[in-house]
Amino acid sequence: MVEYRHYQSGDEKQIVELWNQNLWKDPITSKRFRNLVLLDANFDPAGMRLAFENHKLIGCVYAVRRLLPMFGTDLEPENGWIPFFFVDKGYQRTGVGAQLMKEAVDFLRENNRKHVFFSSYAPNYIMPGIDEAAYPDAYQFLQAQGFTKLYSPIAMDRNLVDYKLSDEIKELVKQREEEGYTFRKAEDKDLYEVIQFANLKFNPDWGRAIREGVLQGLPMERILVARQGDKVVGFCIYGGYEQVPDRFGPFGVDPEQQGKGLGKILLHLCLQNMKAESLHGAWFLWTGEKTSAGYLYKKTGFTITRTFHVMKKDL
Repeated sequence: MVEYRHYQSGDEKQIVELWNQNLWKDPITSKRFRNLVLLDANFDPAGMRLAFENHKLIGCVYAVRRLLPMFGTDLEPENGWIPFFFVDKGYQRTGVGAQLMKEAVDFLRENNRKHVFFSSYAPNYIMPGIDEAAYPDAYQFLQAQGFTKLYSPIAMDRNLVDYKLSDEIKELVKQREEEGYTFRKAEDKDLYEVIQFANLKFNPDWGRAIREGVLQGLPMERILVARQGDKVVGFCIYGGYEQVPDRFGPFGVDPEQQGKGLGKILLHLCLQNMKAESLHGAWFLWTGEKTSAGYLYKKTGFTITRTFHVMKKDL
């Protein structure tokens, strides 16, 4: 007989084991599970729904809502997220996953949520959305549970073995410097302005990535800052998420400054710095394929490695 309940202390080992048996393209370690889930300020054991048979874990669906604002006082009171789910292969299509999803969604509904997303959860998303190519059954499951596709971000990689900072980029840097722009590695004096720039111009998760990255030991030279005079107009960072040095981003240029090649400069200078650290690649999990950033990445030699679907269900 299947027993359904929420997370209890001691369940972690079985959760990580079953995760790695099922999410083959996104394995996790006990340390990462601890850092991304158990130590998340928004973690609530009641949202982690588990299924057992004879004390063996056979399924998990995790629901989370915001308890700590990402920025300011905004708790996004109408939104909830399903960052991950999985069911033992021997119990798929038996109703176990559907029951767990029902309990997870009920948890969010009881906490007055009106919209549920898979997954697009910050700060600790494991993946942006569902990878249909890797997990076709899971994608069909989400659709059967009433989730619809919102958009499809892509992950990209760039091998750095053959990377070279071109004369074209060097000349572009020179031109912009003559116009009063600077491109430098961050110092302490830059941190507040860059974090505020990331928060206000782009996404509070980007500001958080910089702040928490530095607190966790991110070297300052892995943050590049573009200024026009004294004004911050762009930045890029690598190694900011989970202290993985070849993970690129976040990266952004003031929309009012676009069209001047500032993003191209920051990206190339960042890749040059990464190669100088003997990193053999650069990768990230999320961009829009048809966005200006997506086109820039392709021109710079990045290739698409995965496509995700961000899904939504209205309650």
